[in-house]
Amino acid sequence: RFYTIILVRLLLILSSTDSMKIQNKAILLAVLAVGVLSTLAPSAYAAEVIVENAPGSSTPGCEETNECFLPYEVRIDVGDTVTWMNVDTAAHTTTAGTQEGMKNDEIGMNYPGGNGFDSSLLMAGSQWSHTFEVAGTFDYFCQVHPWMKGVVIVGEAMADEGVMEDVELMVTITESAMGEGTHIYLEFSEIHVNYEMIGMQNDEEIFTIPGHAMEMTSDHHIDAVGTPESPIDIKIVPLGIGPPDAEDDWTSATITDGDTIQVIPEFGTIAMMILGVSIVSIIALSAKSRVTLKL
Repeated sequence: RFYTIILVRLLLILSSTDSMKIQNKAILLAVLAVGVLSTLAPSAYAAEVIVENAPGSSTPGCEETNECFLPYEVRIDVGDTVTWMNVDTAAHTTTAGTQEGMKNDEIGMNYPGGNGFDSSLLMAGSQWSHTFEVAGTFDYFCQVHPWMKGVVIVGEAMADEGVMEDVELMVTITESAMGEGTHIYLEFSEIHVNYEMIGMQNDEEIFTIPGHAMEMTSDHHIDAVGTPESPIDIKIVPLGIGPPDAEDDWTSATITDGDTIQVIPEFGTIAMMILGVSIVSIIALSAKSRVTLKL
């Protein structure tokens, strides 16, 4: 609000028709720009990540798949904020440390290194935020339901780890008819994805194509064509993320969504153009071949 008022006043001054020198106007503009950028800079680089208490997590079972906090693992930069939202019907806490550390009082605000946090009791529908100012790996849990666990990895800790244990990989698969055969386009949420593209038709595997996406996209041409009666089911199997010649250093990847598609190509643009030309040719040929009998 403060800078909005200042901005309006300065713009009025700068737009006036008095004898103010152009040099003075330029100085005022520079001061204004520095002031506005200084207030916007912190928010431009800080981020907020949302974590939810899974519905029903007050009952044991979610710990078997690490789905008590959603997501279980959060990776952020120093200065970012994590907000925990309790969308469950029970009250929970977000407490730094682990259940095992409770006996040593290494929880909450007494978390080792002075980097602790504790939300206290969060009632259903409430939320709580914490800004992480230092790098590190921070385990946390719910004191009321100690099987509920999560982890926040901050800043340099991500770089120190080198290869991440697992990457959630999003894959988008699209297809189009290209004359004979089918073109399959893949779009990944990461670069350097090593994968296999497997095609099944009539319950039989018709191809397995290895691939490596240098960027976030890749494409393949296959000879097979799907039909409504005999579609091609295409599945992408991630093998790892990293340079293709460094298999031992690949990061494992798990596809979260969009890893399969049923290919039933319709007429593509080129096919429709060819069809249109053919129809026009037939009409023209018929017109030239028309015979009129005269008596």
